Amino acid sequence: MRSSPVTNRVVSPALAFAIAALGIGLFSMMDAVMKSLVLAIGVYNALLWRQMISVGLGAVAWKLGKSGRPSGRALKLHLARGLVTTAMAVLFFWGLARVPMAQAISLTYIAPILALLLAAVTLGERVGWKTFVASIAALGGVLVVMIGQGREVPEPETFHGTLAILGSAVLYAVNLVIARLQSQAARPGEIAFFQALVITATLALAAPWLVVVPEAAQLPKLILAAGLATASLWLLGWAYAHGDTGFLATTEYTSFVYAAVLGFLVFGERVSAFTLAGAAIIVVACLYAARRRDIAQTSIEASA
Repeated sequence: MRSSPVTNRVVSPALAFAIAALGIGLFSMMDAVMKSLVLAIGVYNALLWRQMISVGLGAVAWKLGKSGRPSGRALKLHLARGLVTTAMAVLFFWGLARVPMAQAISLTYIAPILALLLAAVTLGERVGWKTFVASIAALGGVLVVMIGQGREVPEPETFHGTLAILGSAVLYAVNLVIARLQSQAARPGEIAFFQALVITATLALAAPWLVVVPEAAQLPKLILAAGLATASLWLLGWAYAHGDTGFLATTEYTSFVYAAVLGFLVFGERVSAFTLAGAAIIVVACLYAARRRDIAQTSIEASA
């Protein structure tokens, strides 16, 4: 059992895990909707208009959550995570429009191991030889996925999309550490609102040059994507406030199943044997490295 410093409520690890898994499921559905939007109106406008709707939904979640005013520490974490997430999202959705969903998701699975290494480098956390072995194995899994991509003679844009996904995964590792800190300093509704606000404000800086008003036919998709993203963020924020990061991060791997199914049903994408093998290697490596570890515990203590 674990209690949250924010809510002082004790919940079972199984409940925290189930809520996190549900959050990942909703986020995977949002990925499919966003891929459709990116193909229709471009990555910038898909993100900007979705985030503008998310600000309104996040405000409702913040109000219903009765969070009150955020603390100074929470505001710094909201800003940091919002900026990291903006860059992460642009890279991910740009790449997702050029790479099959299952393949893109499998490449992001290196994030948990990167988060472990990041905690060691920036926070002085101890990392044993098992983590380094797992890191090498995960890299091997990435190479397997890319070899499979090479055998299919991909277009240059597909390769560039893969590089964008990998860049997004690096930022996602940073996001995982900040998310743990953030969940200890603020309630889920507050997190949903301020993250949407920071991302929207950041994207709006380029609006004079890039913004295009979407057609009315795209509005339902934008509302759906915003709703799924807000609900997912709220659920994940609640789960990470009540469970260890190393334990809950394993729910990320359920997204491969969602991505494979949604990619096939919505976009007619098929999962290659190389993608399956590479994803399996990466998942096993991450589980091996993250076993019984809380990747952000040191950072929580250091920032107190």
